[in-house]
Amino acid sequence: QVHVVESGGGLVQAGESLRLSCAASGRTFRGYNMGWFRQAPGKEREFVARISWSSGITYYADSAKGRFTISRDNNKSTVYLQMNSLRPEDTAVYYCNAVSGTSPLYDDWGQGTQVTVSS
Repeated sequence: QVHVVESGGGLVQAGESLRLSCAASGRTFRGYNMGWFRQAPGKEREFVARISWSSGITYYADSAKGRFTISRDNNKSTVYLQMNSLRPEDTAVYYCNAVSGTSPLYDDWGQGTQVTVSS
C-alpha cells in the first residue's frame, strides 16, 4: 500500500489557479497508476483525474477536462494536479490514491488538502 501526503490547497477566488502535490510517504509510487479525487461537503468522494505509471497517459472527469492537468515526477514520487480557472463548485477536500481505472485502489486515505474557491 502507498501512503501519501497531499498539500497545496488554499483559499482562492474564482478564475484563479492552484497546484496540488501528492508525495509518497514510506515508499515510492513505482508501478502504480495514480489519481486525484475530491469530496465536497455533504457529497461522496468523486474521481477527478488519473495518470498511468508507465506511459503517462492521463484521463479526466468531465468536470476537470480543459481546466485541470495531472502530472507526475516518478523520481520524486510526487503527483501533481494543476487546477486553472477554478470555480466555486471545485470547493472540496482533494485526495490522491493509487487507482484501478477510476476507482481508488486502497481504502486508506491521506489527510487530503482543502481547496476553497470563493465567487
